Amino acid sequence: MTRPAAAPTISTAQPEDFFQLLKPRVMSLVIFTAVTGLVVARGDIGGLSAAIAVLCIAVGAGAAGALNMALEGETDALMRRTRGRPVAAGRVSKNDAMTFGVILSIFSVMLLGMATNWLAGGLLAMTILYYAGFYTLLLKRRTPQNIVIGGAAGAFPPVIGWAAATGSAPWQAWLLFLIIFLWTPPHSWALALYSAGDYARAGIPMMPVARGAKSTRLQILLYSLVFVPVAVAPGLTGLGGLVYLAVSVTGGLGFLFLAVRLWRSRAGDQPDKAEAVGREAALYDVRAEAKPARNLFAFSILYLMALFAALLVESVTPTMSL
Repeated sequence: MTRPAAAPTISTAQPEDFFQLLKPRVMSLVIFTAVTGLVVARGDIGGLSAAIAVLCIAVGAGAAGALNMALEGETDALMRRTRGRPVAAGRVSKNDAMTFGVILSIFSVMLLGMATNWLAGGLLAMTILYYAGFYTLLLKRRTPQNIVIGGAAGAFPPVIGWAAATGSAPWQAWLLFLIIFLWTPPHSWALALYSAGDYARAGIPMMPVARGAKSTRLQILLYSLVFVPVAVAPGLTGLGGLVYLAVSVTGGLGFLFLAVRLWRSRAGDQPDKAEAVGREAALYDVRAEAKPARNLFAFSILYLMALFAALLVESVTPTMSL
């Protein structure tokens, strides 16, 4: 007797779910740093080409996010901070998310290459492959240095923007890369200190899980001591001006103050196991002893945005530069 064919599964995904696959919060930072790289480069690029370049970088970043969610759906479902994501929650299938990410990847890389140059297109392709393949598949579950090495993916946007504007990637572009690269470990490990229970349940060897909270707090301090001088460097090399120098030094001192306070705290010694309602609560509603980690995490975002905002303002207002 022939068994009746199974009824096809009907997707319940909404447009909002596919938008969330793009990781819009991460995308906003990518767009901002890419625009800064493009403008600071002062290349000979038309307005339309510049707009297409920014669109492609944004779409490429979103494509990497979609591929990451497709590959990490089961892991995301184990973590309270990520269990509401479309794949983890079952609103979008893994195959649909993967297809969506691949299509957007090809579209963004090809259009960027044709609209600007193939150095920019190649850098965007490498960034997507690095994040979705090298970081997500190879690094994330194998080493507590995952975020250090994988952080390069998030540091490429200003270099791509610079390359799109000029067809080259000089040392100034790589200095912007280095700022984001060194910013990533203290930023991400501060979050991991008060989300260690999530990572432990998911089997991800983030630094607090693999090496303990005390070691993580020390490494955050050490990275901060390296990061802040590098963040000030554009103001001393001509890439940034007086405004940038003031922002980088003032904000850097604040960053170091919070890093020292975190190092001297007991943040992460007792991971918060309480269930949070919603993503915002998981990110910012923490117990008293974890607040130094939460404060550094929040301030790090503001500091990075302020650094790139200062460069952007000086680039469009030449009289403010040195």
